[in-house]
Parts: sequence; structure tokens; C-alpha cells
Amino acid sequence: MARIVWSQSLRRGWLRGWQTAWTLSKVIFPVTLLVSVLKETPLMDGLVGLIAPFMSWFGLPGEAAVALVMGMFINLYAAIGALLAMDLTVKQAFIVAVMTSFAHNLLVETAVTRQVGVSVWFSGGVRVGLAVVAALLLHWFWPGGQAPANYTIPADFLPDAGEPAGWGDVFLGGVATALGGIAQLVLIVVPLMIGMQILRDLAVLDWLSRKLGLLTRLLDISPQGSLTLAAGLVFGIAYGAGLIIESAREGQLSRRDLYLLVLFLSTCHAVIEDTLIFFPLGIPLWPLLGMRLLLALVLTVLTARIWRKIVQHKPLQEVGG
Repeated sequence: MARIVWSQSLRRGWLRGWQTAWTLSKVIFPVTLLVSVLKETPLMDGLVGLIAPFMSWFGLPGEAAVALVMGMFINLYAAIGALLAMDLTVKQAFIVAVMTSFAHNLLVETAVTRQVGVSVWFSGGVRVGLAVVAALLLHWFWPGGQAPANYTIPADFLPDAGEPAGWGDVFLGGVATALGGIAQLVLIVVPLMIGMQILRDLAVLDWLSRKLGLLTRLLDISPQGSLTLAAGLVFGIAYGAGLIIESAREGQLSRRDLYLLVLFLSTCHAVIEDTLIFFPLGIPLWPLLGMRLLLALVLTVLTARIWRKIVQHKPLQEVGG
């Protein structure tokens, strides 16, 4: 009997994992390919030129726009590569790190959250808004950090891919990047879904949900969202979205739960990788992590309270509709 149960759990988890990976891959592949091609066009330079004049608002030089655009539209690694070639103060490097921590890989990650029924404008707007507000507050109220940023690795440490020979190379490079992202997704999502299915069948999932219930109660989210929060905090939005999609299929999460989960994870996700990646910049990592966690908690709790009050004060016929 135990063997039958285990085989059934593995089979169901395997199928759910591949189904979820396929759902996410249909979004990640075209968007990643599009970004990979666009970054080799004048459009990327145009975005940098458009943003550069506003850098002084945040106490940054115009060249910092390169790192911001690379981080927002590609990923944090691209932003780090750009920053290592700049002479910035600790404060300026920290501001760029904060902005790109909140708003990075926007096209891919907002497209992923759209798959769980959350508006692109909501998830993307929250992240960009937080990046701008946090940068302004740091610029206005933090008097320190005036020493030059002491990078722990030199700029030429990063590999130089060189200029592509033509659009064929650009396209093939984009396809390779997109396939690599999907492979990484599959390697995490499929085992994660298998593990979740085994835990569900062994009734361990309910026990874990109770143990993580403090966080969901604080955020006013259904207990079924606890493991999704944990996965998103550790692995990132794409993998957290995979669990959200699975929970949504089973009807475990309400529309309100979905929005609050995405709000929290849009503000604070992949906290280990996204924090440690800034180590080469020599900036304080604990304040960076603490700011993301604090803002995620405060913003989600306030939104949950306001949402509940609005619903409570609606007429019964309006709520029912």
C-alpha cells in the first residue's frame, strides 16, 4: 500500500510540475527572447537617454541610468556588471541596489504574475513605485555613505561576450538565454511540485501551514498561502507563482489572497540570492534586506486592512455581486 501511495504521489507531482512549468514557460520564453533582442537595438540606448536626466533626483550621476535600465529590463547580474564600471559613492551604489532590488527583470516577472490573474499594472507599478520612493527617501534623509564604493572584484573580472556578428547571432543568443531560463525553471519547479504533492499526501502540508501561520495571519492571507510565501521568499517570483497557480487551480486562494501574495512577493522575493548578489559592490547587505522585508510587511498589512474595511462597508448586494 505504501508503495502505491508513493508512486501515485510521485506521478501526480511529476504531472503537476510539468504542467505548471509549461504554463510559466509559455510566458518566460517569448518575453526573455524579446528582451534579449531588444537590448541589442537602439531602443535600449533610447531608454537610458530618457531616464538619465532624472538621475539627479536620486542623487545619482546620469550614467547610473545604464545600471537601472539593465536591471529593470534584463536582470540584477546585468545591473551589477554596469555598476562595477562606475565610480560611485557607497550611498549612490546603495541607492541603485535598492532600486533594482525592488524593480528588476520587470517584463518577465510581471508577465509571470499575470498568469495567476494579477494585473500587470498592479505588480509592475508597485515595484517601480517602491523603487522610486525608497531612492528618494535615501537621497533626502541618509547623510552618510559619502566614501567611494570599494568594489571587491574589478570590472574586468566579468566575462566580455563581445559584439554579436549579426542579427542571427542576436536571435540565437536570445533563444539560448530563454531556454536556459526555462531549464532552470524546470529544475526547480518540477521537484518542488513533487515534494509538495508528497507533503500533501502525507498530511505534512497542513502541519507546515500551521507552523507558518504566524506570517499569513500577520498579512491577513489564507493559511494555504504560507508555503507559497516561503517558496517565493527563497526562490523568487517565478517559482512562487508556480505554487500560486497550483493553489489557484485547486481553489485554495481567493482573489484577495492572490493580490496580497503577489504584492508581498513583488516587494520582497529571492531574498538570499538578490541580497548576496550585491556583495561585490561593498554595500551594507543587512539594511538592504531589512528595507525590503519591512516595506513588504508594512505595505501588505496596510493593503489587507484597507481592503477588508472597504469590503465590510460595501452594501450587501454589491458584495454579493
